[in-house]
Amino acid sequence: MLKQVTPLILIVAVSACSTSMERRQANGAEKYANAKVTPDLTIPEGLLTPKYSLEYAIPAIGSKADPNLIGPALDIRPPLQVLPMAEGTRVEEGDDNIKVIVESIGIDIDLKQELFGDVKEYLSKAGIKILKEDFDAGTIETDWITTKEVVDSSMWGEDKVFVLRQRYLFDINVSPHGRTGDLTINLAEHEQSYNGEPQDILLTADDKRRYTIDMLNEVVSYIGVKREHALKNKRLEESKGIAVRFINDGDETPYWIANAGYQRTWERLAIVLPEMGFDITDTDPNLGVYFVKVVDDSGFWSSIWSDSDMAIPEGDYRITLKDVSGEPKKTAIYLTDSDDKPISDATVKQVSSTFTELMSEKRKVR
Repeated sequence: MLKQVTPLILIVAVSACSTSMERRQANGAEKYANAKVTPDLTIPEGLLTPKYSLEYAIPAIGSKADPNLIGPALDIRPPLQVLPMAEGTRVEEGDDNIKVIVESIGIDIDLKQELFGDVKEYLSKAGIKILKEDFDAGTIETDWITTKEVVDSSMWGEDKVFVLRQRYLFDINVSPHGRTGDLTINLAEHEQSYNGEPQDILLTADDKRRYTIDMLNEVVSYIGVKREHALKNKRLEESKGIAVRFINDGDETPYWIANAGYQRTWERLAIVLPEMGFDITDTDPNLGVYFVKVVDDSGFWSSIWSDSDMAIPEGDYRITLKDVSGEPKKTAIYLTDSDDKPISDATVKQVSSTFTELMSEKRKVR
């Protein structure tokens, strides 16, 4: 039966008559490999041998080079590189595989959950089924991924198709502290056929490396897009500001309650405290403490407290964050001296108006 095809398709079909394995070879590779070495010019007795130019002489191969890599055995394809385009990623190359080192973009984000979820989401969007997954072990094994390519189209019969089938194994490892991890990928199985006939191809280490790099780049690129969106949403959230209420009921040292959880309040203070004139000398996130210092600067302090003679005394202080019991989205903030003892109510009250204003101020997103 004559198939209906356009002239343009016929031209493409005629030109695309090689498989992906053959495209790794140089044109005329067989002729080059089987070419006979031209003997040196025979000089008759009594005549001088002419001087040969060494300008185009081919140097001898090195001791580590494989002399068998000639003709069809020589892969002329350019090397592939892993592109760590995602935020917080870098490449670590080993002898057996390539690792993409991934750093956490926030202590409020579970790195293993992020990586495991992003890999699964990429595979789902790419239409790749998952054969096995084990979150505890950090492994995801794909089902067969089939790629078909018409390499010889015929007007009178069926097309000759090159079929490539592969399965991949992703391995996700995260350090115990949860701040860094790595993502590796291995080619679990590989099959290929041409015109329905299986081809027994023994893949070299370089072949496997090319396939895994190609897949790894796709996954890392997807992780990069997800991280870009997450960081943008985080900046938008931080730009909204945090409402702060001053508590001074006389029963205990005055303090503030922020309408935000511990992590967001902590990150906001890192911006606000220097703007208030506090020099952050040290931090202890586990205890929720900022160690700050106040240096006497009458010009600065008078600009803030122009309506009062009182200014916060020069010295060392602590800013301590505590969870509000029964309210996970609220955080208590205390201002104490360097020994964690209360300072005067009047001083805390004096600081309160500026502190509340800067904490709740909406910021521009960059």
